[in-house]
Amino acid sequence: FVGDGGILMTGQELATAVQYGEKTKIVLSDNGIYGTIRTHQERHYPGRVSGTGLVNPDSSAWARSFGAQAVTLAPGDDIDAKVAEGLGHDGPSVIHVKSSREALSAFSTLSGLRKLS
Repeated sequence: FVGDGGILMTGQELATAVQYGEKTKIVLSDNGIYGTIRTHQERHYPGRVSGTGLVNPDSSAWARSFGAQAVTLAPGDDIDAKVAEGLGHDGPSVIHVKSSREALSAFSTLSGLRKLS
């Protein structure tokens, strides 16, 4: 499990998985924000956001460019079917989950952090 900011910093590891035939499964949460950094900004410097918005590449196309399978999961899609497709692939796979900027992590939201300040 990795966020879009994290995959932009460490994504080259997918090339190694493909090269060595690993059956790595990556669930990528794509909310267009460096979530961890933004969380610290919202907590410690309310109203002073800097450099946390991302302009992401098409992460599914990126995964395929390495030779991995990619499944894109967007609002309204059949979650069970898409996850089963990604996990059932006999090789490296990226399940690209498009989520809201509001969702910083499984445990925090932008509006929730702002209420605390």
